[in-house]
Amino acid sequence: MSAVSASNADAAPANSRARVLFASLIGTTIEFFDFYIYATAAVLVFPKLFFPAADATSATLQSFATFAIAFFARPIGAAIFGHFGDRIGRKATLVAALMTMGVSTVAIGLLPTYASAGVLAPLLLALCRLGQGLGLGGEWGGAVLLATENAPPGKRAWYGMFPQLGAPIGFICATGSFLILSDILTDEQFFQFGWRIPFIASALLVFVGLWVRLKIHETPAFQKAMERHERVKVPLFAVFSEHKGRLLAGTFAALATFVLFYLMTTFVLSWGTTALGYSRSTFLPIQMLGVVFFGLAIPVSALLADRIGSRATLILATVGIGLFGFVFHPLFGAGTVGSVIAFQIIGFALMGLTYGPLGTALSDLFPTAVRYTGASLTFNFGGIVGASLAPYLATRLATEHGLAAVGYYLSAAALITAIALFATPRKGEFA
Repeated sequence: MSAVSASNADAAPANSRARVLFASLIGTTIEFFDFYIYATAAVLVFPKLFFPAADATSATLQSFATFAIAFFARPIGAAIFGHFGDRIGRKATLVAALMTMGVSTVAIGLLPTYASAGVLAPLLLALCRLGQGLGLGGEWGGAVLLATENAPPGKRAWYGMFPQLGAPIGFICATGSFLILSDILTDEQFFQFGWRIPFIASALLVFVGLWVRLKIHETPAFQKAMERHERVKVPLFAVFSEHKGRLLAGTFAALATFVLFYLMTTFVLSWGTTALGYSRSTFLPIQMLGVVFFGLAIPVSALLADRIGSRATLILATVGIGLFGFVFHPLFGAGTVGSVIAFQIIGFALMGLTYGPLGTALSDLFPTAVRYTGASLTFNFGGIVGASLAPYLATRLATEHGLAAVGYYLSAAALITAIALFATPRKGEFA
C-alpha cells in the first residue's frame, strides 16, 4: 500500500513556478484591492452617504467602526477556511475564500444609501463588510502556503513574498481607481454613482483569479501530509492545544506591521484630507508614490530574509518602525508637500521591509497538518490587535492630544513586537 502511495505521490502533477507565483499573487492582489477600496471609501464616501451625523468627525468614527468589523471576522474566516485547507487541501479552499470576498465586495457597490433606506443601509454595509473579513481571513494563509510549500530550498522567503506583493499592487489599483474617478467625475457624480464602480468592477478581477487558481494542483507538502496520514481531525483545536505559544508569539510579532500600515493608509488619508487641507486629487498620488516604495522594499526584504532569516529581518525592520514613530509628527504634521512625500516614502518603505518576510515567518511556525489554520489565525489575530482599531484610536489621539501621540502609539507597538520577536524561540525555521 505504501509503495502505491509513493508511486501516486511521485506521479502527481507538479505546479510550474510561474503558475504558482502568479496564482498566489493574483489572488492576494484581488483580495487586497477589494479590501482597500472599502478602506478608501470608509474615509471619502461612507461618512457622508451611510453615516449622516452632526459633525464630520463623528461620521468618520462610525465609518471606521464598520471598517473594524472585518478584522474581527477574519479569525472566524481563518478558522473556517483553515479547517478545510488543512483537511481537504489548499486549492479548493483558496477558490472558496476568493468567491466569498468577491461576492461581498460587489454587493457593497449595489447597496442603497442612508437617504433611500435609512438605518438599513449601514446595517447592510456592516453585513457585507463581515463577508469581506471572512473571505480575507481564509485567503491570505492559503496564498502564502501555495507559494512557500512549492518553494525550493533556500527560496522560501522569496516565494513567500509574492503573495505579499498583492498588498501594494492591490492598494495602487484601488487608490488609482478612486483617483481616476475623482478626476473624470464631478463631486456630485462621484457621490451619486461613481464610488460604486470599483466595487462592481472587482467582479472581473475575481473571475480572473478563479480561472488561474482552478488550474493549479495541490502543494507537494500537503500531498505528503496526506500520504503520511498526518492530517488532524480538528486543526483549530490542535493549534490552541499544541501550538498556543507560537500562536501568541506570532500574533504580537505582526502587531507593528498592522499598526504601521493602517496608520499610513486609512488614518493618514483621513487626516491629510481634513486637518491638513489636502484635496483627494492631491493627496492620493502622494500616497500612491509611497506605496511604490512599499512594493520595492518587499523583494529586498525577501532577499535579506533568505540570507539572515525571517526573524532577524523582522527585528531590524521593527527597530526602524519604532524610530519612525518619533518623526511621525515632525514630518507629517509639518504639512508641506515635501515633508508629506518624505513621510510617505519612509513609512511605506519600512512597511515593505516588515511585510515581505512576515508570511514566511508565520507559516514556518506551524507543521504542515495545521499550517493553514495556524498561519491564518496568527496573521488575523495580529490584524485584530494591530489594525482593527488603529484608524479609530489614531483619530482620537490626534484630535485630543496631537499627531505626536499617534507617533508614540506606533513606537509602543514596535516595542511590543520587538519583545515578541526576541521572546520567540530561536529553535526551528522561524529563527
